[in-house]
Amino acid sequence: MIPITIPVLEESEAQAAAAVVMSGWLSQGVVVAEFEAEFSRIVGAPHACAVSNCSSALHLALLTAGIRPGDEVITVSHSFIAAANAVRQCGATPIFVDVDPAMFNMDTGLIAAAVSPRTRAILCVHQIGMPCDLARIVPIARKHGLIVIEDAACAAGSEIEWDGKFQPIGTPHADVACFSFHPRKVITTGEGGMLTTQRADWDRNFRMLRQHGMSVGTFERHRSSSVVFETYKQAGFNYRMTDIQAAVGLQQLRRLPELVRRRRTLAKAYGQMLADIPEVTPPVEPIWARSNWQSYCIRLPEWADQLGVMQTMLDRGVATRRGIMCAHLEAAYRDNQVRFPLPHSEAAHQHCILLPLFPQMTDVMQEEVIAALRGALVGQDRAGH
Repeated sequence: MIPITIPVLEESEAQAAAAVVMSGWLSQGVVVAEFEAEFSRIVGAPHACAVSNCSSALHLALLTAGIRPGDEVITVSHSFIAAANAVRQCGATPIFVDVDPAMFNMDTGLIAAAVSPRTRAILCVHQIGMPCDLARIVPIARKHGLIVIEDAACAAGSEIEWDGKFQPIGTPHADVACFSFHPRKVITTGEGGMLTTQRADWDRNFRMLRQHGMSVGTFERHRSSSVVFETYKQAGFNYRMTDIQAAVGLQQLRRLPELVRRRRTLAKAYGQMLADIPEVTPPVEPIWARSNWQSYCIRLPEWADQLGVMQTMLDRGVATRRGIMCAHLEAAYRDNQVRFPLPHSEAAHQHCILLPLFPQMTDVMQEEVIAALRGALVGQDRAGH
């Protein structure tokens, strides 16, 4: 079986985790601080705050941005449901706009029409690692006085051209970026997330809210030479990262450049192989973006049955995933008014699939994936004609 992905975890991660276990300090300690500092250095952000996962990162970003009940946040339905959920958790309403059919990211031409007197922010998604068009999104937001939050869950290692040079996603292009370290991502801590920002006041608020609203963190209190009593001026959350996770994360960060390089090589090879299947559309990487290729999403011919293709490939030992979900099609969002048509979002969900892509893939594995795809399509074509 060729799986959809495999995390790259080796002996160094196990040893780093074991060292934390033996140290006796397991949560929100010095190793978390080291992980934050190294992530901050790599992406070029003044501040980085580690949390339990990207969903909690999105929640803290929205709360700190001042999103409250009755507000509206412009975002996409075509994304994992966590983005829309985070808006709902603030009591606000996600206003869905459609995606560009080539890159699967927010169609920037639709943003202005979605702005209303209640709009407070734009939550844009770097879908499956492909950077969205921040160079257009940010000026639109500034014109309307809106906050920009990047859902960069999949985008560690991706880059965008900004002021004539390529910079990592997470560099302060917007107000805050939120990352995930789930096992499906390019680097992993098992679970975990990170917020990066240039705003020191926002970073302080993230740190307070992630630890129940404590005025003084546990680690700072532990290091103090005098007795310190914390206070709780507002209700917070238990969104802490453990030092065990952070120790794994530090090892993963050392691997990040090579992991991204390998993924880009594999993505290029897929593109060349798919040239022999003209009815299949490979993903598009614009000249101003460099994806980390967290996932490789292809568009099937309109006549192809998505489920049938996926099942035939699975029967041949190749795992796939369907196109990115649409939150507005889920029962949880039936009561959320869809203000604008979302044809490209729905089409991508129904006609796209994700192919296996992970650094350990061999040339033979990729050839088997393409052979399984070709066989699945030929079988359907013959059956249908």
